[in-house]
Amino acid sequence: MDQRIARMLAESAGVVSACARDDAFVGRVRELAAAVTDAYRRGNKVLVFGNGGSAADAQHLAAELVGRFRRERRAFNALALTVNTSTLTAVGNDYGMEEIFARQVDAHAAPGDVVIGISTSGNAPDVLRGIAVARDRGCRTVAMTGRSGGRLRGMTDLEVAIPSDETPRIQEAHIAVIHAVCELVEEQLAEPAP
Repeated sequence: MDQRIARMLAESAGVVSACARDDAFVGRVRELAAAVTDAYRRGNKVLVFGNGGSAADAQHLAAELVGRFRRERRAFNALALTVNTSTLTAVGNDYGMEEIFARQVDAHAAPGDVVIGISTSGNAPDVLRGIAVARDRGCRTVAMTGRSGGRLRGMTDLEVAIPSDETPRIQEAHIAVIHAVCELVEEQLAEPAP
């Protein structure tokens, strides 16, 4: 069992290390942090969503931006569209589960907002619909996916595709990216909390 644990940890570290060695990948993470920073400087917000573990990642990102990551500063406007169970179930019931994020993007998004869809496969129908509506609303769209990008590939302004086909490894690397983005955004926008 110890060997299995060591192997899993090594696989996770290997995926994150592959990301770190890829200059183009690092550049995309920098571009994502810059997009979020620029949106906040313009008074815009971040909307983020995904399913299952990616829903948890969406909530994690929003929590770090609204709360704080490493330093005291003002709160940044970020919404995880995965948390309001009444909205999710009402929209799912009335319009279909594919619409649970699209309907919320339609309600909350404004031109210039950053909308991030997280899907390890890149094929989640509700994530695809949410991104489509965000594009129509004039938002900056971002896909966080696995290696293939799935149907999200080419659909967004920016793609952060983890070089793995294994869902756990993709999710682990997504968290590393989320933390890097939060740290960079804080560094750019750091000012004392009121």
